[in-house]
Amino acid sequence: MAACAIRRGLLSTASKYNQHKCIHRILSAIDFSSGFDPKRAQPLCSSCGLTSFQQTRFLSSRNRPEGKILEPVGVFEALKQHGKYETGQLFLHSVFGYRGIVLFPWHARLYDRDVSPAAAAAAAAADDSKPDSVGHGSKEVKGKMHTYYQVLIDTRDCPHISQRSQTEAVTFLANHDDSRALYAIPGLDYVSHEDILPYNSTEQVPIQHELFERFLLFDPSRNPPFTARDTLRAWQEKNHPWLELSDVHRETTENIRVTVIPFYMGMREAQNSHVYWWRYCIRLENQGNEVVQLRERHWRIFSLSGTLETVRGRGVVGKEPVLSREQPAFQYSSHVSLQAPSGHMWGTFCFERTDGSHFDVRIPPFSLESNKYDKAPPTGYPL
Repeated sequence: MAACAIRRGLLSTASKYNQHKCIHRILSAIDFSSGFDPKRAQPLCSSCGLTSFQQTRFLSSRNRPEGKILEPVGVFEALKQHGKYETGQLFLHSVFGYRGIVLFPWHARLYDRDVSPAAAAAAAAADDSKPDSVGHGSKEVKGKMHTYYQVLIDTRDCPHISQRSQTEAVTFLANHDDSRALYAIPGLDYVSHEDILPYNSTEQVPIQHELFERFLLFDPSRNPPFTARDTLRAWQEKNHPWLELSDVHRETTENIRVTVIPFYMGMREAQNSHVYWWRYCIRLENQGNEVVQLRERHWRIFSLSGTLETVRGRGVVGKEPVLSREQPAFQYSSHVSLQAPSGHMWGTFCFERTDGSHFDVRIPPFSLESNKYDKAPPTGYPL
């Protein structure tokens, strides 16, 4: 039996399939354009209840075939409720649907403003490390450790997700006189543990990416059958400061969840002063049934130097994305610079409903910290 399941509806059924030891083949024909509608889902297996999501890649009317063309790519594996996925784990992204492979895990401190104080205290008590807390306005938020992954995106899927998620999510400062010069690594992403739908494949090169064979080696004796090459270990060690996640901030307003991940990028000297750079990745998720569209952004940026900047504008990165039940998420990254080693940002996104009314969605405040890193990474691919 085949299943092209790429949405959160699979999370519960995937565990059922594992309990009954059913084998369900994953198909690469993912519908990146229409998303998952549980009303259209049909039972696939009477014993485990796994659901088949009838989805195909988006094709223009000019070349859309009469029938759906599906290509098997692997077999689903059990979700890890505890622990972490290893280097070389193949997966489908539960929100954006692309194929990818895990390079290595990161441990970030998650500040979730949606969690009740009692639940946050219980999670902190279960955490091995001592929790931090940050004051966001009048509300103190407890942080807990959470696993994220550095992953490679299959380049065959990049064109299909480019309108919903930037596929050049990781950028570096370039060694150039212009302090605003940036260098992007295509097809590199950060993925939360719950976004991973693991699968296995018998292909020796199941992911198409120019760094795949430079970073990973096929080893059929291992599970997963891909192991890190020395080049991957060296790359991770050399560029650790510019890749590492520190904090993740999350908050929901009127069913719109905003997740922010800031990254310190380094310092540049410009006109006899120091300029500190950060990038921040933002994901917007519509957790309700109402169709909404992002219209405006309103940022407040505070620098330790004492300056407070206000930024208003239409949309984000030149887009005004629509969030619906079929296309619930949009992810992008941007950059900010300060003339001080630390600061913080906060703000709102203005959304419009289908009836023309507007509402503001809070962007959780997050810190911009330079920490102990004060020099820029190397130019180009840091290998």
